[in-house]
Amino acid sequence: MAVRRRGRGRSDGAPGGSGSRGAGRVRMTGKERRQQLLDVARALFAEKGFDGASIEEISHRAEVSKPVVYEHFGGKEGIYAVVVDREMQTLLDMVVSALSAGHPPTGHPRELLEQAACALLDYIDNSTDGFRILVRDSPVASTTGTFSGLLNDIASQVEHIFGLQFSARGYDPELAPLYSQALVGMVALTGQWWLEVHRPGRDEVAAHLVNLAWNGLSHLEHDPRLRSRDHDTE
Repeated sequence: MAVRRRGRGRSDGAPGGSGSRGAGRVRMTGKERRQQLLDVARALFAEKGFDGASIEEISHRAEVSKPVVYEHFGGKEGIYAVVVDREMQTLLDMVVSALSAGHPPTGHPRELLEQAACALLDYIDNSTDGFRILVRDSPVASTTGTFSGLLNDIASQVEHIFGLQFSARGYDPELAPLYSQALVGMVALTGQWWLEVHRPGRDEVAAHLVNLAWNGLSHLEHDPRLRSRDHDTE
């Protein structure tokens, strides 16, 4: 009876039990448990989608009882919304950082195209599970919105920089939204294809995307390369 009472009183919500499994488990703080549940749910949603995942499987993989998940997130919709919001913010932060760090807005506009394309492809490459979740149609309204809404947010960041470049070079800055939407949409759709085939390499994919965006079909380079990468290796 004493062992059973200790199992019920665990502060981290892990299932109780006898033997080495219960005795060897390390207690988690509330923050650590919340992060663990998010990590487990993220992998499960990427694998099975929202409809295929369940609170039962999340709790089983996390080795906690179902009430622990409900306590932290209120249900499957709640934990899914947090996962989606975090992924969207991560991707947006990566794009903004890539467009502002190391290469100021006064840089060559072709390099800005490269930085935007590389940031999106970096996210796809390094956060594959997150991207799989984002490109699915979300059945849950999150605070950040849908994936198309996120792409609009990214396009607005690109649009601001394009507008500065267009004005500085005598082009109509009112066309910046059109070009930013075209670029982000092209990279995002190509990224979905690249996620499955995963070839050629990221830099080569980015170089070809920029080749099309910058030169157009009538002036494609035969062997495009990223100018920003050439600068990094000099």
